[in-house]
Amino acid sequence: MILPDGCLIHKGRKDFRAKIRGYGVDLIEIEKALRSHGDIKDAVVVAKRGGSNDAQMIAYYALQGQSGVTIDELRRFLGAKLADYMVPSAFVKLDNLPLTSNGKVDRKALPEPGNERPELKEPYQSPRNRTEQALVEIWEGLLNVRPVGVHDNFFDLGGHSLAATRIVSLVLKQFQLEIPLRSLFESPTIAQMGEVIAEYQGKQIDVGELDRLLTEIETMTEGEAQKLLALREKTKLS
Repeated sequence: MILPDGCLIHKGRKDFRAKIRGYGVDLIEIEKALRSHGDIKDAVVVAKRGGSNDAQMIAYYALQGQSGVTIDELRRFLGAKLADYMVPSAFVKLDNLPLTSNGKVDRKALPEPGNERPELKEPYQSPRNRTEQALVEIWEGLLNVRPVGVHDNFFDLGGHSLAATRIVSLVLKQFQLEIPLRSLFESPTIAQMGEVIAEYQGKQIDVGELDRLLTEIETMTEGEAQKLLALREKTKLS
């Protein structure tokens, strides 16, 4: 890009840039950040269209030796270095990255990410009641991850602020209770969200108020959603 004063701004190769949730992202910058982790031998990040036609970033990485680093640890590592929207939604561990005949990463040979639950520090816990089972089905359907444990953090499963608005919308439609939106947005696990729903059992919401809330959620911008996720940082540190 050439500015009016004649200065040239170099944005890097177009095929290494992507538009993620409205933000321009340099994939090379994310790769460098991921490679700076002591347990990462090599890494590459690509952007692909998902089933909802939303662009998502996928990080492919190979580990040094027998490292046991987990996906949630890698997310937190990148989150400390990069903006939230620059943290990939999916991570795929490979023994080695595929290479072309001239020694460069063969991006076309990278496998599609599966929908299996990622390797997390938190052990898997199955749903313990009907409410948690209903929430698991909502989360699995939207995140395309299976199985979802009741103590799994929404963001460690690949969720982001706009995906959180969709979860909250689906939960309100399912349970139709008069629950403060902030309480739902501040519940990043099935167990926590289930506790909020239990607290408001019996408080059925008026149809008109439900429609108003759903409209508010579905027209929410990423910035507005981020404000309702104020306790996420506290959760990440716990």
